[in-house]
Amino acid sequence: MKIAILIYRFPPMWCGGAEFASYNIAKNLALRGHDVHVITSWDEYLPKSSFQDGFHIHRVHKGKIRFFSMAFFLINIFFCLKSIQPNIVHVQQIWFGCIPAFFSKKLLNRPYIVYMRGSEVYHMSFFWRKMSEFLLKNAGKVIALSEDMKRELQKIYCGEILVIPNGIELDNYKNLQKQNFRVSNNKIIIFVGTLRPVKGLIYLIRAMEIIHIEMENTILMIIGDGDERKSLEGMVIKLHLEKVVIFNGEIPNKDVPKYLVQGDVFVLPSLSEGFPNVILEAMAAGLPIVSTNVNGLSEIIRNEENGYLVEPKNPQQLADKLLQILKNPIQSKKFSNNNIEKVEKYSWKNVIKYLEDVYMKVLVG
Repeated sequence: MKIAILIYRFPPMWCGGAEFASYNIAKNLALRGHDVHVITSWDEYLPKSSFQDGFHIHRVHKGKIRFFSMAFFLINIFFCLKSIQPNIVHVQQIWFGCIPAFFSKKLLNRPYIVYMRGSEVYHMSFFWRKMSEFLLKNAGKVIALSEDMKRELQKIYCGEILVIPNGIELDNYKNLQKQNFRVSNNKIIIFVGTLRPVKGLIYLIRAMEIIHIEMENTILMIIGDGDERKSLEGMVIKLHLEKVVIFNGEIPNKDVPKYLVQGDVFVLPSLSEGFPNVILEAMAAGLPIVSTNVNGLSEIIRNEENGYLVEPKNPQQLADKLLQILKNPIQSKKFSNNNIEKVEKYSWKNVIKYLEDVYMKVLVG
């Protein structure tokens, strides 16, 4: 099967959740013998076309004239689809891919599916709500990452919505031993993600102020970078937590398992999420998890089963639950074992099989 995947940004220049999910979908589809073509925006210094990990990458110029650049961009994507002639078009972001996919359906008779990723569902403008109604109606299938996302989508689309979660490469976590990577005798709380307001890090740093009073031998390791880093570093200095909150910066995705396995607990204080891959990575690393109860996170984290859920913007609750885990090794071990068992169903092998079934249903009508 020849499959075209449309995603606005793509590694190596862009390393967010949607980008890595798209990369893993492309790679695993290629491993199963499909002819996979990723169509994305061009990044400086990268070739316009390349072949890696068994799939093709086509990087499309956006144009330089501001008013016409998006129209120019979308037209170029359509012509790229025309050149490839895929059996099916897989859209990863509705605002980016659905318009050229729609025209490829109407003019080239190529069906498309839409796999909604997160923020575009929960923070959709009035214009895109109206556009989405039309574009989703013309899709062969619509997929959400979680039941919560499905419910949100049902507000604008009354057709069938399938639920297929993100996946994880479990082999990356096999045989990783904590003692081989541990660099501190302190208790380690780990956060991994982009440093931006929606991640709720200001509340986590406030929680560390509370935790430090009760457990001085505890540090917070923040892995990632972003626009909010300077203000967060300033906040840490103001609260005299420089030795408690460590900013590691951005690291290669392949090294994330080595950092996660060092930790004693993973924390995600987000104000909004879709289906964050980092939660699956923390589970695969055997970490108990403390997360805010937003959107579909309660579908992954079961309170008091494999972690704790807390209210967003609540430093005291974050601190209380993190301390409960750090002070209770029996509870921590229970959460760890449950996460290692639970994450098995999220392997990319299983996710790709579900996607293949969707593609076939669309193609046979």
